[in-house]
Amino acid sequence: MIKYYTVLLAVLLLSAAAFGQGKKGDPPTRNVQGLVSSPQDAAASGAIVYLKDLKTLQIRSFITKEDGTYSFRGLSPDIDYELRAEHQGAVSPTKTLSSFDSRRDATINLKLEKK
Repeated sequence: MIKYYTVLLAVLLLSAAAFGQGKKGDPPTRNVQGLVSSPQDAAASGAIVYLKDLKTLQIRSFITKEDGTYSFRGLSPDIDYELRAEHQGAVSPTKTLSSFDSRRDATINLKLEKK
């Protein structure tokens, strides 16, 4: 009977450890997404959105989907980021995703303006 409980306890502990993997100890991340619109307020399909890490100055880019949306995942919550978009000679004003913004999923829409 003791052997049965020992095996049962071992199975329960291993199951708990398997379900907890990838959660504990992973650094927290955040995401930013939004819509890029043209000067005429239409969705800007194919616009390039630039995300600049203000700590390392590394730049990532995303080409908007047909509906004008973009997204960046796995961002550090401790770093400020700048976002801007370009499309067919138009650019958006630069917007900042601050490290003081505690949202896990931030939405920042960008509107293109003619140069």
